[in-house]
Amino acid sequence: MKEKQPISILPVPFDWGASRRGAASGPQALLGAGLERRLQLLGHQTKIRPDSYLPDFTSDCRTSPRMKQWGSVLAMCEAVSREIALLASGGTFPLAIGGDHSISIGTIAGLAQQKRKLGVIWIDAHADVNTPESSPSGNIHGMALAAGLGLGDPRFTTIGSAAPKLQAERIALVGTRQLDEGEKRLIRKLGVACFTMHDIDKFGMARIMEQAIAVVSSGSDGVHVSFDIDSVDPGEAPGTGTPVRGGLNFREAHLAMELLYEAGVVTSADIVEVNPLLDNGHQTVRLAVELIGSLLGARIL
Repeated sequence: MKEKQPISILPVPFDWGASRRGAASGPQALLGAGLERRLQLLGHQTKIRPDSYLPDFTSDCRTSPRMKQWGSVLAMCEAVSREIALLASGGTFPLAIGGDHSISIGTIAGLAQQKRKLGVIWIDAHADVNTPESSPSGNIHGMALAAGLGLGDPRFTTIGSAAPKLQAERIALVGTRQLDEGEKRLIRKLGVACFTMHDIDKFGMARIMEQAIAVVSSGSDGVHVSFDIDSVDPGEAPGTGTPVRGGLNFREAHLAMELLYEAGVVTSADIVEVNPLLDNGHQTVRLAVELIGSLLGARIL
């Protein structure tokens, strides 16, 4: 993002796409930790969108073993898609704060109504490219990126517009370290760029991010960053429902965000899976706020 673009912060207090409750408290925790003020100090005009656009999730009890709580997730994604599309068309930088990673189904669906060649950097311990058939858990937050690729239940893949919303050649997974067998096969089949923690260990974060940015910006009309806090090692970010050892350290996570800002290609973002109920003294909440700052222009000097 080359200029100090106005930022619209969209809270999505939702956690029915995951197996553990608590991520619904993430947006309020981030705002309470000074997210808006931090962005304003960086020179951004900000506006927090009220969450009154969201339906009553508890009233929809549709579920199945392969797609748990799918009724609530679908209603949320449709609402988020409409709101994000509105924000994107208004010239602001949409920043969605979750919430579990299923909110990204709605985020991407909304962005795709404005960006036909959207690139996506998915910074996450997981790939989230399961389908209802391949998912071991049935939790929809593990199907979020697959839906954007047009894979899975058509009720989700066609939200906002026809599927697919994304093209595999403009997606980069970064920090991946826990994949289901079905996801491994699909990543290889589609040729999705997947930069695992092994790659980061071997080549360094700067080199990996340069490659990832090149992938997602090639021929794109915008780049979306989807940052799952579980990409960071649980020693640094304990407040998440899906921790996996061996993740990004503090500086690697910040460097990734700083390099994205320097590249000047990012047009939207979401940050997800911050679970204050599992946090240690607001450690994860504070880190998430700092990382958003780095993505949007914070510098050491």
